[in-house]
Amino acid sequence: MLGLFIHCRPGFEGECAAEIHDKAAALGIAGFAKAKADSGYVIFGTYNAGDAETIVQRLPLQTLIFARQWFVLLALCKELSVVDRISGLIEALQTLPCAATQLELETPDTNDGKTLLALCRSLERPLNKALREEQLLSNSNDQNLTIHICFLNTSAAYIGYIPQHNSSPWPMGIPRLKFPKQAPSRSTLKLEEAILHFMTPDQREQQLVPGSYAVDLGASPGGWTWQLVRRSLHVIAIDNGPMAESIMESGMVTHIRADGFRYQPENRVQWLVCDMVEQPIRIADLIARWLVNGWCRFTIFNLKLPMKKRYAEVQQCLALISDKLNAANIRHTLQARQLYHDREEVTVYIACD
Repeated sequence: MLGLFIHCRPGFEGECAAEIHDKAAALGIAGFAKAKADSGYVIFGTYNAGDAETIVQRLPLQTLIFARQWFVLLALCKELSVVDRISGLIEALQTLPCAATQLELETPDTNDGKTLLALCRSLERPLNKALREEQLLSNSNDQNLTIHICFLNTSAAYIGYIPQHNSSPWPMGIPRLKFPKQAPSRSTLKLEEAILHFMTPDQREQQLVPGSYAVDLGASPGGWTWQLVRRSLHVIAIDNGPMAESIMESGMVTHIRADGFRYQPENRVQWLVCDMVEQPIRIADLIARWLVNGWCRFTIFNLKLPMKKRYAEVQQCLALISDKLNAANIRHTLQARQLYHDREEVTVYIACD
């Protein structure tokens, strides 16, 4: 079987398919996408042997917006025996290019998929043992491949592999974050995931400096502000709505009742974060203005997507920001991802030199 398996958020299969098609075409690779609505995954078929491997070698997963996790396809096992699934899986893995060092048993992120998680857990230990006996799984391998087996139902699974350096560190690309009871709202998990996803430990240490200042546009009731305060940043919270009393008691927050589009900081700050519900192009223009004016150096913000042409809308917003920063000769790093804790939105991280 030639191609890629790509996990995505259910309902965004079309955007994921369009994106991987564009990225593959830019590498000179032709292919076709199979995307069933609300399935939580996309199959990108390729025509030539080696094309899928070329894509994962040359295209960093980090540059994809709608893909959570991916792997090179080896097979689709459709008729696994319910009394001996392991034999069928071992047979399909005989074409693995080399021994792997890790195994991931997974499902699409759907309600039907979640019913299969118990099956995955029950198979993990005996399958690990069988793979080692067949020398398909080893503790040491220079290529550090992960075997992926994604069950669609109790007798069918997609099987493949991915180099660990170009994959998500979390199973199915989903970080399992626990909602902190002290946080004012569940939106706090969006910023926590963004910090974990976009920034390395060293970057977090260098960029989220205790005692530095941040602005949170559209801060009420304080979910994103809470993430910054817990990292010992001073936050100027901009919102006409109220902030949670618990976060104001920290002494690290200055609440200014103002319109987030009109507010201008008196002094430059290190960070700008923004989770306002507004047309994405307006948010993109606002963020570009902050960066071009030098009001902040780092930013994480959300683009709330329309019902239609969502991929095109994201492309337009990111292009607007990049064009304005390039015109101002501002060197920058830009990453965008539809995170697990996002819904109809995409999160963007920008760091300026």
